[in-house]
Amino acid sequence: MTPAMAAAHRQAFMTELDGGVAVLRAGGEVIRNRDTHFRFRPDSDFWYLTAFPEPDALAVLRPGADEERFVLFVRPRDPAQEVWTGRRAGVEGARERFGADAAYPIGALDEQLPRLLRGFDSLTYASGLDADFDRKLMGWIQDTHLRSRDGVRLPGQVVHPGATLHELRLRKTPDEVAALRRCAALTNEAHRAAMSALREGQGEWEIEALVDGVFRRGGGWGPGYPSICAAGANATILHYNTNNERVPKGAMMLLDAGAEADGYTADVTRCFPSGAGFTPPQRELYEIVLGAQLAAIEQVRPGVPFHSVHEVALRRLVEGLVALELLPAGVDAHLESGAYRRYYMHRTSHWLGLDVHDVGSYFTAERQSRPLEAGMVLTVEPGLYVAADDDRAPERFRGLGVRIEDDVLVTPQGRDVLTAAIPKTIADVEALR
Repeated sequence: MTPAMAAAHRQAFMTELDGGVAVLRAGGEVIRNRDTHFRFRPDSDFWYLTAFPEPDALAVLRPGADEERFVLFVRPRDPAQEVWTGRRAGVEGARERFGADAAYPIGALDEQLPRLLRGFDSLTYASGLDADFDRKLMGWIQDTHLRSRDGVRLPGQVVHPGATLHELRLRKTPDEVAALRRCAALTNEAHRAAMSALREGQGEWEIEALVDGVFRRGGGWGPGYPSICAAGANATILHYNTNNERVPKGAMMLLDAGAEADGYTADVTRCFPSGAGFTPPQRELYEIVLGAQLAAIEQVRPGVPFHSVHEVALRRLVEGLVALELLPAGVDAHLESGAYRRYYMHRTSHWLGLDVHDVGSYFTAERQSRPLEAGMVLTVEPGLYVAADDDRAPERFRGLGVRIEDDVLVTPQGRDVLTAAIPKTIADVEALR
């Protein structure tokens, strides 16, 4: 994210505010343990509109104002603190490097923010993230309303940014698509390295270290979410990420890992064997999931309802479950009853962007599945998971989990699979092994 990208996003968002004002917060550092913090990452909405990377900052957007249309509150320069925690942009940097019309120390918030909110009828603000600040903000508004006879006016309506900002974030600009392609390229390199390196008896943590190291070495921020390196039966745990066991003999690894760069993230899953090739049961399950994924990707094009991507994948998966005798005959009956959820318990797609499960509604105002549009980016990730203790399943499939996931951009003509370079056919995976 560059300040120029953020300025373009800001301009588009401010046109949607329709005379309102918006307040966005970067968030603060979070304690990891005792006096150690997690590495800071700005809130995605704040980052999208400011490109300002520091904690404890706040942005005010005032599109109807004659001046101070974009205001930042930031930590002031402090040479003594900067020796310990790094350089700060400060008030001057907020203006000169990040394009703020005005900037103030964060300590001036109580004095300046109520003034900046005056004269606007509505406030766009995401409440519920910080109860203390919510109370403070509502207190300023309430206090001003009590003095309304003095002619002071503050927003009478608080609006969640979902209807405006999140809809903008859902439709990616060319610059954002370029950022996602960079994430995809780093993720391709990491998955190929993991496919080549995996060995029986190896620690899952070794694959995690390899993958996350590729992300960082290539200039990325690291993983966009905790990498899932699930060997053997661990692959049947959807969000397994302890990554602390060794790879059993003859096992597959399910690797769900995506690089984060410039705040954007990829989200990719591949499965590959620890030996030279897939075993027959692994191959049977894998081919069904791959067929479902390819059919679902073919659905991605403008005008197609989002839900249909899942429906196509689901039917192919259930047909495969019946063929493998994991379910008895009766595909339509299983689709209606939900019996397939024993082996497929999640949806096939979600939006992707600054967040791995990105913002934007999945439904129209009429509660219909929304049609796909050019510029949207979604994952396509069907899977099948057979628990190791599932005594109703044929023994050869017990403890096997397969998920195959790609990141897909909706284009005016159809689709562009951003992560297509990452091997996923059985022939390509075995050739790399």
